[in-house]
Amino acid sequence: MKKIKCECGHLNPEGTILCEACGKPIEGNQHIDGNDKKNLLNMRYDGAARRSQTHNKAIVDKIWSFFSSVKVGVWLIFIALVASAIGSIFPQEIYIPADAPNRDPDVFYQERYGIFGLIFYQLGFHNLYSSWWYMLLIGLIGISLVIASLDRFVPLFKALRQQKAKRHESFLSRQRLFSETKNVSEEDLNTLKKNLKKQRYNVKDQEGYLLAEKGRFSRWGPYVNHIGLIIILLAAILRSTPFFYTNEYVWVREGEQLVIPGTDGEYYIENHDFVLETYDENDERFSDAISLEGAAVPSNYQTDVTIYKAEDNPVPGAEPELNQIAEGSIRMNHPVKFDGYSVYQSGYQANEFEKMSFKIHEVNDPEEEAIDSFTINLADPESEYELENGFKVELRNYYPDYYLRDDGTPASETNYPRNPAFVLFVYPPDSETPEISFLGIGKNIDASGENQYNVGITDFQMRDASGLTVRKDYSLPFFGVGAAIFMIGVIQGMYWQHRRIWVNPKDGGVLLAAHTNKNWFGVKKDIEKAISGTSIKNVTDQQELDE
Repeated sequence: MKKIKCECGHLNPEGTILCEACGKPIEGNQHIDGNDKKNLLNMRYDGAARRSQTHNKAIVDKIWSFFSSVKVGVWLIFIALVASAIGSIFPQEIYIPADAPNRDPDVFYQERYGIFGLIFYQLGFHNLYSSWWYMLLIGLIGISLVIASLDRFVPLFKALRQQKAKRHESFLSRQRLFSETKNVSEEDLNTLKKNLKKQRYNVKDQEGYLLAEKGRFSRWGPYVNHIGLIIILLAAILRSTPFFYTNEYVWVREGEQLVIPGTDGEYYIENHDFVLETYDENDERFSDAISLEGAAVPSNYQTDVTIYKAEDNPVPGAEPELNQIAEGSIRMNHPVKFDGYSVYQSGYQANEFEKMSFKIHEVNDPEEEAIDSFTINLADPESEYELENGFKVELRNYYPDYYLRDDGTPASETNYPRNPAFVLFVYPPDSETPEISFLGIGKNIDASGENQYNVGITDFQMRDASGLTVRKDYSLPFFGVGAAIFMIGVIQGMYWQHRRIWVNPKDGGVLLAAHTNKNWFGVKKDIEKAISGTSIKNVTDQQELDE
């Protein structure tokens, strides 16, 4: 790389704005930080050469320069904020209410929110925070933070580590705080040096040239912020992987045992009992709320469960051996926890049909005496039922939650047996021609009007269903660590300042200059205390003179 030689003899990397040794402005490079348009020096990054401003040939250099730009980072963050705001207009797919008539996102968003919900769904905002393009956007923000930080931190760190007390006169005279005093005694200089040390300045004396410095660590505050943000962004990306984050919703009915979703078949849950308790309507404390609700208000609903872990079975296809690992009652905000998972009570469905029993009798039989009977398991209905007396019943259509569309065709609002209806093909003994019946709660329709046999409901069994949320989140510690580091950076950069004071001898007098990254009033007060009792002139704020 081309080197730039200063008049002091120091060789500076290409792109250096202020000489690394003496601080003299490098001719031809002052436009980079705008020093050619003002009297005062821009001390950002102490005038060190940055990679993004000196390497522009290879494709890697161009990518580096692109992502090192603050404007690019701000635009990426702005796009992410806009996308996040749009994604919060309607609930995300995982937060579709458990009691929604249809939790299928293809149907839910359009039914609930109309044309805007349809657009929201088709553009993919219903699953925004785990979508590939949002994760890519978060990744690009992380890349921008890393490159922008390295592009600035490394040269600044080198410049501050190698800074010298002896500075070029043009460097000192173009600082915001500056003064020149003639005829300064050795005693005054010793007093100045002593007073600076009293104020906890680290004073470096190089052959009579002084550099007093304190609070340098505050300069790293923004970069500590960036480290915290990068960790938070990594946590957000890791959250999209099943290993770090699982959030599943499952319905478990009383007496049912099933695989817990999101656990790859490793864990099972069994619902022993669902308990629903309501507030006493005769209690005056709750009467107003119950009256306003128009129905009983739950005071507690819980599910008594057992959690099993499936052990590996050496025989392929064999049922796994289940070992109990947890047991308890799941209540609102009181989950059952096991192996990093938490199971929360999120909803319930009381009095859901489990089984229905039917009888077949002759249409003209006034006693409706059963000729044959069968029972349908509504959770797992069979397609055909061979009966003892020679009848065969084919379940042609099953509507678990029956309703009638506007066009008069039957459909099911949900997949849960809350209002079951059936289309049954009944084959009498030794007959290949079926009789068609439509059967439901309070409905028994002879499709042809010529049926010889009728099907009627004789009994039913009901049970409660629990809506449970299964959650695993290993990303929270990363968010916590990132947030803590970010706050450390905020405090580090907000409550401390990097202050530097240069005292250089000149013809029996001294040049006094100072710089700080903020709180100029504070550093002026430090200088006033340091020169107290000496003949050294106080500094002048040259920015105020320019104005």
